Parts: sequence; C-alpha cells; structure tokens
Amino acid sequence: MTILAGFSASGHGPAPLHLASQISRCTGEKIVAAAIIERHWPKADPVEDEYLNFVGTQAKRSLKQMVDQLPEGLDVWEVVHQAASVPEGLTELATEVNADIVVVGSSSSGLLGRIALGSVTDRLVHTAAIPVAIAPRGYPAQRGKIERLTVAYGGQADQVGLVATCAELAERWSARLRIASFTVRPVTMFSGTVEPAAENLVIKQWAQRTREGIAAQLEKVRAGVGTLNADVVIGAGPTWRDAVDGLDWEAGDILVLGSGAAGPAAQVFLGSAAARILRHSPVPTMIVPKREAA
Repeated sequence: MTILAGFSASGHGPAPLHLASQISRCTGEKIVAAAIIERHWPKADPVEDEYLNFVGTQAKRSLKQMVDQLPEGLDVWEVVHQAASVPEGLTELATEVNADIVVVGSSSSGLLGRIALGSVTDRLVHTAAIPVAIAPRGYPAQRGKIERLTVAYGGQADQVGLVATCAELAERWSARLRIASFTVRPVTMFSGTVEPAAENLVIKQWAQRTREGIAAQLEKVRAGVGTLNADVVIGAGPTWRDAVDGLDWEAGDILVLGSGAAGPAAQVFLGSAAARILRHSPVPTMIVPKREAA
C-alpha cells in the first residue's frame, strides 16, 4: 500500500510531505509525492504542450528539493501527473498506486498552524473513497511518528462506524487512542436567562451520557481489537475554537473525523459539525470514509 502526498504544480509547500513522513514511520509504507499539473482536455496545440513541459520540469525540481530535505530511511517516489483538475489527478493516482491514504496541505488562505479548505481539499473531503489527511498550514517537519489518534465522537458515530475504524487504525499504527466529544455553549446574552448552575448541570448530564455512549461503542469493538484502551475527554466552551482548544494537544497527534451519516458508504463526506471542528484543529486532521454496514 502507499501514502499519496499531493501537491498542485502552481504552489508547493512541504507540509503534506512532513505529515506523510510521520504516517510512513507508523506503517512502513512508501510515499508517492505527486505534483498535479492541470491541463485542458483534449490536448491542445504545441504551444500549450511546450508550456506544460516547462511547468512539469519546474514541478520535478521542486519535488526533488523537498524530498532531499526529508530525513533518511523513508521510501519516497516523485511523480508529476497531468489531469483536468488537481482533485481528479489525485483520484487517478490514488487508484494507480493503490494508495490507502491521501495527504494534502491546507489552503494558503488559512491561518498559520490551522486548517482551511480550498477548492482542492473541499472536493476531496466530499468525494474521496479513501481517508484524506490534511496538514495545517506551515506544518513543520517532525522527528517521530503519529503517537496518538484523537477521535471526534458525535451522536452519529455508531452509524458511521468511526470508533471501530479508529480502534483498528490505532492498533495498526501502534498509536494511543483518545476519544473526544465537543460541546459549544454560547455565553448567555441576557442576564438571568439561564442560571449558571443549571447550565453547568445540563453540561454535566450531557457529558455523562456521552461517556456512556462512548463506553458502549468501545465495548462493541473490543472483540475485534487485541488490546483496546482509550482515554475519553470532553471539550467545552462558548465557541468551537474554545471547545477544541480546551483539550491538550501534543506533537505526534492527529485528529480523526468521520464522514457525515448522510454521506454515501465507503466515501468521505464532511458533515457540518466536523467542518467546524476541522477549521479550528491545531493538529493534522484526517477524514475517514463511512464504514459499510456489516
């Protein structure tokens, strides 16, 4: 199997390669570093061919410079591929190289250290048939591997099979497993509308029910996983960013989001809550396809 690290030929940044390297240290899989050149089909005139050849040469040089800066011990192949669009090119290559994950970078319009979806990533997280991992903007090189998977648990997790999928993934990657649920409780706008004590009680009751739901999910998958231990944490705050930042995050963390319950099976489809969490994630984030019913 293969880790596909994708780039647009119009703009290169090493963040996807840095994240792909961490994942490769978990799996031992090779990395295909792919620059996608967009061209209009059918083939145009010789002038365009000459231009695309020039762009391809520049892309190869850029890829080689990034790969040469990676630590030794990684199996990295460099590929330049022409396609009608970057998402289409990555999809074609993923099938061709038998990739089991696609790694891309954040949009350049996002904040440094955070994730923003651009046209490429937005299409991938709504159509890909394999997991899509996104590196935050400016994600630096890391010495180690992925150490911990933090699974964003929601009320639909039992329907999309997220807990079972991530438990198996954590075992395969030899990583710790943490399950997190997030709640946003806006600051009361009018004094006296809701008593703070009553609001805190509601949050406590919700947290208890959530922990019980997570425990039930873990119990269902224990039979299929050798050793399953998971920390359970709750992130709460007046905004989504506060809720996400309320958890501790470390180097070597990756946040895992599940596809929305309304999306098709065996395909990623980013739901509304997951999209809000994604925008505020301070660590790499992976969206996994909805698990097909047994």
